[in-house]
Amino acid sequence: MRAAAAAPRIDAGTVGRLRVRWRLRLPGPDTFSGVETARPLVVGNRVYVQTMASDVYALDLATGALEWRHRYARLDGGPNGVAAAGGVIYGNTNTATFALDARTGRQRWLRRLTSAGQPIDTTPVLAGGLVVTSTTGAPPDGRGTVYALDARTGRVRWRFDTIRGAWAIPREAGGGGLWWPVSIDGRGRLYAGTANPLPWGGSRAHPNGGAYRGAARYTDSLLVLDLRTGRLLWYDQVVPHDVRDYDFALTPLLASVVRGGRAVPVVIGAGKGGVVIAWDRDSHRRLWQATVGVHRHDRGALPRHAVEVCPGLLGGVLTPMAIAAGTVFVPVVDECMRASAYGYPRFLSLDYAKGRGELVALAAATGRRVWTHRFASPDFGCATVSRDVVFTATYDGRVYALAARGGRILWSARESAGINACPAVAGDTLLVAAGADPGGAVTGTHELVAYTVGR
Repeated sequence: MRAAAAAPRIDAGTVGRLRVRWRLRLPGPDTFSGVETARPLVVGNRVYVQTMASDVYALDLATGALEWRHRYARLDGGPNGVAAAGGVIYGNTNTATFALDARTGRQRWLRRLTSAGQPIDTTPVLAGGLVVTSTTGAPPDGRGTVYALDARTGRVRWRFDTIRGAWAIPREAGGGGLWWPVSIDGRGRLYAGTANPLPWGGSRAHPNGGAYRGAARYTDSLLVLDLRTGRLLWYDQVVPHDVRDYDFALTPLLASVVRGGRAVPVVIGAGKGGVVIAWDRDSHRRLWQATVGVHRHDRGALPRHAVEVCPGLLGGVLTPMAIAAGTVFVPVVDECMRASAYGYPRFLSLDYAKGRGELVALAAATGRRVWTHRFASPDFGCATVSRDVVFTATYDGRVYALAARGGRILWSARESAGINACPAVAGDTLLVAAGADPGGAVTGTHELVAYTVGR
């Protein structure tokens, strides 16, 4: 396989010269989340991208020309995405994990893990000869499960059930599993953030989460497993008995910070509750906790009459953070919803384009807020760092480059469709997938766009 992607070369001095190099129209079909929510993957001179139909495309990085495609036509909820190692591209459909030859797109193996009712939505991670992926759990009796497969054959090496014990009302409850990729440290410890229990809020028969009485471990938790065996090493549940859909599901960040004059290995996680937490990886102790975004009626039991809950179902920290030079960059969605002890009645009818967004910079050692930049649209576009620049994107189709120090906007562009995917940087190229439909003035063509630094 070709060499890995070039190190980022876009910085504050060159970002203003970014110009469109090519555009590739992203094929449908459209879903609730759009046609493309995955971060593009660059390996050598190729770009690999996966659509919401689970289809994988290999493109020439310089020209955008299609080199091959492998069609699965299996819709999922996203974010999905692919990984690469040893000349192989690994990904998931909604029910299976697969391996493709990176040069030709030929399928090497496919391993079915689940049913469409308990789908896979995450990006796989390669480490130690294993492919780590996960299902998500949905009612009835859904139990999200983490899997480790043999990277060469696809054989299941171990599995970990993210739900401990039985649901109180199995015919109504479900939950757990992973939405975003795991992180793995040099000692073979796997760090994952888990999803919420269901149904959101509750039901008429079992209000305020009565279908999953008690803490509902290990939902809304930081999990730490042994990569080789899948054994649970330790965990911390951030939201016991969650009735607001406050997944603590983002990819944990691994770093070293200086505290009290010594280097401390930390893991930093966040989720839809709008809380960012740092732990000491050795002592497992929480070091700091920071609240971001708008908060209202976000704790305790919900009343039987509807109240405005902030963050709402698609609020808080919904997409991955980034860390660089001692600073954590946190994309935030300020989106409230009305909810009660019986649930969120307007989930499918709410206009998410009316929300707002923020990018918040926190000191990695202390959690102290360094700066905040607010946007007029939800920040579903993650945080991606390139040297002294941090990129993000908002639902209204705008891409932003901000100074890592201070948060000043250095460059921006407007796409013809909405954005709810993570930008990617390789060398002097920025890749942005505009594959969402927020409505309003943003109703254009779904595209993958490559920007390069012009001379």
